[in-house]
Order: sequence, then C-alpha cells, then structure tokens
Amino acid sequence: MKIDTARFSFGVLTMSDKGSRGEREDTSGPYLVKTLQDLGYKQKAYAIIPDKAEGIKNTLINWVDEEKIDLIVTTGGTGVAPTDVTPEAMVDVIEKDIPGMAEAMRAESLKKTPNAVLSRGRTGIRGNSLLINLPGSEKAARENIAVLLPSLAHALDKIQGGTSDCGV
Repeated sequence: MKIDTARFSFGVLTMSDKGSRGEREDTSGPYLVKTLQDLGYKQKAYAIIPDKAEGIKNTLINWVDEEKIDLIVTTGGTGVAPTDVTPEAMVDVIEKDIPGMAEAMRAESLKKTPNAVLSRGRTGIRGNSLLINLPGSEKAARENIAVLLPSLAHALDKIQGGTSDCGV
C-alpha cells in the first residue's frame, strides 16, 4: 500500500549560531525542505535558531503541540562540540525514542567516515509527530535523510494510528 505523503506536514529547524546571525548560509535546511517537498510532503515551517537548548526545546514543543506539524527534521548540533546541545534539548521534547532510525543513520554514515561514531542525533515521537535530528553539514544531512526516506511515510502513518501491516 502506497501512503500519500501529501497528507503529512513538515518543518525543518536548523541549529546554527552563525546561521542565526546571518554570518553563514544554511545549505542543509534548504536541501531538506526541497527533498521533502519533492516527495510530496507539505512544508509548514522552516527556521534557523542558535545552538541553545532552551530555544531548541521551545521551538520543537511549539511546532508539535501548537502548530501540529507531523514531521520535524532538525539539522545541526548533534556532534560533540561544547555548543552541540540538540540531543540534550530532545530529552525534554520526545515522549518515545525510536533508536533504530538513529542507529541506521550512524551505521550508514560509518561506511563513509569514522567520525560517524561522534554523532549523537536522536529520533523520537511527541504526540503524533516524528522528530529526527540530522548533522549540520549538507553532505551529512543528505546522506542521513536518505537512509530514512524509504520508511518515513510508513512511520508517520503508524504514529498517527495507521493500521497498515509493517511487513508489507
């Protein structure tokens, strides 16, 4: 059964201190927006905010609880630098972890770079929304989202109560 992606909204949130100040162009966020739009998902939000846990948490909670965005993809803040706090912000946002998605991204990335072991991105559910953390570079974001695209519509359908069989 093919799931109609047009029924799902999405938002892309970029975490970048320099990007939020206009000192660096965000290329990963626009790439993700275009990729999801090309697959039929409906864009509802896009923002660039500083790498600050409280701001990340507040934006994600607002996008899920108030804006009712089905899919939120973040880019940036998943590494080990002192300013990388996206996974910490996610602790207060997600209600259910989906470790398999994050593990699959890291496993595929490890085939390309040994530095993949430093990625701390998380995936999870809040309410009826799926949240996915991706690395900040466009190359890494591109490689990581590619791992999840084949199962994305099915995941969203199941999160929202779909009864289709997972084995089909």
